[in-house]
Order: sequence, then C-alpha cells, then structure tokens
Amino acid sequence: MTAPPAADAAADDRTEHDTPPGPLGPDDLVARPTVLGLDEDDLRQSRPDPARGVVAIGEVPPFLPPVRPERRRPTGLPSDRARGWLVTGLLTLIGGVLRFVGLGNAVDGGSSGGVGTPLFDEKYYAVQAAEVMRNLGVEDNQAYGVVVHPPLGKQLIAIGEWLFGYNSFGWRFSSAVAGTIIILLVIRVVRRMTSSTLIGGIAGVLIICDSLSHVLARAALLDVFQELFVIAAFACLIADRDQVRARLEAATFGGFLHEPAKGPGFWARSGERAGIALGARWWRFGCGICLGLATGIKYSGIYWVAAFGILTIIWDILARKEAGVRRPVAAVVRRDLAPGLWSLAVIPIGTYIASWWAWFFSETAFPRNVICTAEGNPCGAWDTGFFKWLAGLWDNTLWTWTWRMLDFHSTLLTPDDVASRHPWESKPWTWPMGLRPVLTYVGSNMSCGDGSNDCVARIFIISLPAMWFLAFFVLAWALWRAIGRTDWRYAAVLVGYGAGYIPWFANLDRQMYFFYAASLAPFLVIGISLVLGDILGRAKVGMERRYLLIAMVSLYVGIVVANFLWMLPILNGDPITQSELTARTIIPPWG
Repeated sequence: MTAPPAADAAADDRTEHDTPPGPLGPDDLVARPTVLGLDEDDLRQSRPDPARGVVAIGEVPPFLPPVRPERRRPTGLPSDRARGWLVTGLLTLIGGVLRFVGLGNAVDGGSSGGVGTPLFDEKYYAVQAAEVMRNLGVEDNQAYGVVVHPPLGKQLIAIGEWLFGYNSFGWRFSSAVAGTIIILLVIRVVRRMTSSTLIGGIAGVLIICDSLSHVLARAALLDVFQELFVIAAFACLIADRDQVRARLEAATFGGFLHEPAKGPGFWARSGERAGIALGARWWRFGCGICLGLATGIKYSGIYWVAAFGILTIIWDILARKEAGVRRPVAAVVRRDLAPGLWSLAVIPIGTYIASWWAWFFSETAFPRNVICTAEGNPCGAWDTGFFKWLAGLWDNTLWTWTWRMLDFHSTLLTPDDVASRHPWESKPWTWPMGLRPVLTYVGSNMSCGDGSNDCVARIFIISLPAMWFLAFFVLAWALWRAIGRTDWRYAAVLVGYGAGYIPWFANLDRQMYFFYAASLAPFLVIGISLVLGDILGRAKVGMERRYLLIAMVSLYVGIVVANFLWMLPILNGDPITQSELTARTIIPPWG
C-alpha cells in the first residue's frame, strides 16, 4: 500500500525541518520558515522590519510626506424613510389630539365653547385679533399706544376666529395648530441630528408631554407662534448644514473641490483656493424667513437671528476645513459670507417689514401717519433716551414706532412696592427648572362627576418636573460634549437655548414670566433626546448591556409620560378635588 500524496508531502516537510540528532548549536535556534512555498527572504519582504527608519544618534531620519487619512463620509439620514414618516405622523396625530381635545372649555364666564371671557393675556391678543379681522389686518386705532407687539401673531390668531367665530375654540385654534406642527418639527430635527428614527420618536414623546408647550398650544398667546418659527428656523439650519457637507463631500470625492474660478488673476486664484461655490442654499434662505417671522411675532426673535447667523458661519468654516481647504476662514469670506448675510440678515429684516403689510396698506392704523419722535405725538412718552435717539435717526413711521414699542418693553419694570408686584412674576434664573409657574385660570364650586360641587379647576403655565428639573444636568453634559468632544449637535442646542435665555439677564428689573421661556422647550427636549441617545450608545454592544440601556431609557420615558398624565388636570383646567390640587402643586414656589 502506498501513502497518499498529501501524507508524502507532510513527511517530506518533517524530514526537511526535523532537528538532527546531537547537541543544538546557535544556528539551530534561528526560526525556520513555517509557511509552505516561502523562503526567509520572502518573509522579510512580507513582514516589514519594525526597526526600519531608526537611525543612529545624531543622524537625521528621512522625510516622509504625511498621508491624509481616508475621509469618512457623513452618515446622513437613516435609511428607514417610510418608518420615519410613519412614526412622525403617528406621534403628531397623538399630540394633535391632546392639544385639541377640550380646547375651548376653560373661559372666565360663559358656557363650554361659548364666548365667555378670554383668560390671562388672551384678553389682549384674542380681542386684538378680532380687531385685526374686522379692520383687514390691523388693530383698532384708539388714538394712543396700546399695541406693543408686531401684528403677525394676532393675524394668526384671527385665522381661527375667522374660521370658527369669536369664541374660545376660535381664538385658540391657531395656537393648537402651531403646537401640533412643533411636534412634527422636533421629531424630524432630532431624527436628522441623530440618524435614528428611535431617538426622533423619543423626542416626539417628550415634546408631546412638555407641559409648557402643551398649555401654550391651548391659549391665545403669542409665544407658541414664536416657538414654532424658531424651531422651524433651527430645522432649516440643520438641513443646510447637512446639505453643505454633502456638496463638499461630492466635490472632494469627485476631484473638483478646487476647480478653476473665473475672473482676474488674484480673484481667480483666491477662488480656486477657497474651493467650489456651494450654489443656492435654500434651507438657509428658509431659515432667514422663519427668523423674520419669529421677530414679527415678538422682538426677542432678533436674538436667534444673531445666534444662528454666527453658528452657520462657524459651521461653514469647519465644513471647508474638513473638506481639505487650507485656509477655511478666507474661503468662507470669499464664498459664503455675502450670501450668508443676505439669507440671515437681509431676508429676516425684509420678512419682518413684510409682516406689516396690512399696516402699510391702511390709512387709519395707529400710528401709520405719525412720527413718534415728533413733539406732541400720541405714541406716548419716551422713557429711554437711547431708544429715542435711535428712533430719531430716521423720520419714518415704522422705524420710530418699532423703537417706541421696544422702549415700552425696556421700561416695563417690576414695582419697588412688593404689594404691587404681579403674584406670578419670575426672573430668568428660575426658568431652567420652571420654579415659578403662572396661574391663568381659576374655577371653583365645580362638579367632579360624583355629585359633589366642591371641586376646583386650575390652569398653570408650569414646568414638567421629570424634564425641566434635569435642565442644569442636561446643559452641563451638553457643554462638556460640545467642548470636550467637539460634538456639533450639543453646540447647536446650547446656541439655540442660550439665544432665548441669556439676553433676559440684561435687564433684570423688567417684569418677566415663565412663559417667556416657551422657545427654550424644544431645545431642552432635543438636549434630553441627545443624552438618551448617548445612553443607548451604539447598537453593536453586548446583548445584556444593550437590554439594560434600553430598559433605562424606556423607564425614563415612562416616567415622563406618567408625570404628564398626573399633571394633565392642571394643564387643561379639569375639575379635581382640593387635595388632588395640593398634591400636584406640592413644590413650595408653585403654591
């Protein structure tokens, strides 16, 4: 019997490499090749010498040009587009139902859904919205200054009154629509920022349960409209950031990042070094329109104009640097600065002016034909010399009236007499946790459905403890991630939150209320969602760890939902017993 060929080859290999009998010598200790078909010279070539490049002391090592690491393509949106829209639509529908159910119930006097009396500051805006509808877009001319905000917010409220009449449902309809759209925008923004439909859905649940957003979506106030346009501007800005990077990535991988530019010598050379022009950036243009609309609701919208303008310039510099442009600052000045100023400075100003369209077309609107700096004008006495000086730079009716309204807001101060102060006033250091709510509705001697008539009803513009009491921890984590890990998402949240919060510290003597923090709510929700995404971490972790992290996030979301359902009676004005009211307002500053 003969051995198979494989056995013969193995035997030959053992014979060739077996150690001969006798004592071992130095040559026998040298490692022999163990890979069939390769000799020692082949192995040396396939395995680089780790000492290669090491030179003697005093010698200069050879210069090797640096090798640019392979650039990672942006992840972009998740691929589950259909599921993303399904989650968005379902959560928006749920949130819309919660915003609309019982929308017109709470009124001061009158029956459910009847005329009654508007609540709290609805007494200004619902009434002025009715005037707007009657006067084709402008408030009544009462021959003296009673209007202290631009007309856009009241025009939006008037749409509901035009559709459903002058009643509690009519004057709150537009607010509920705005609050529902906010839910949709928050879901889509977080989904884009995290590339996760799951985290986007969690953000949707959080914004639905946010008590501040819920109450303002059920009231004829201006703040929910500003919240809508601010988060819409933020959504456009995030989309613009992704679009810019996608275009630069396409130019880099396509090899035309530094294509020749037209023009005279220096201009052409600087254009080529700056990289390609990015073309029309319609998302940034949309951001400018939304910022102009936010300013057309309340003048505090101008803070986001400045903040988002600076943010997009920084993002453009970083995007061109990551794409390989050697002088990204000069490149942005060359390519992006002028279009950016057009989109985020000129367009917002133009949109704000356009929001006064009805005022321009009216001959009877106050003070359409009055220069508010003239002697004996009916606009009221100026309290701030600086604003009056600014108004005097141009004898234009809208220009002087705008500064007169800002003068009013700057001098709306907290009275020195404690007894004269508004009982629900608060200062901005209490807003991150919502320590001082605002009571807007009081009902007594009401039936709870058990035959007794000793129940009460309240509506508080109030924070949800499960979310707002974590604000400082979320902001601290965001600051660390933005600085320590250069995470652009947290930096964006801090910019949006800070633009609506920090400027209020400039005049602490002014009267302020918690609902001024309405536009902070979406950024708080986005920040919490990013933190929950960090807790979940990557999908490729151990199964036990993954299940534990999912359980932790699910537990927190469940706590938020339970907290919202517990607080819902004092958000909607539903009748409850006095003991139930006490249990829901147990925190001392809430009482």
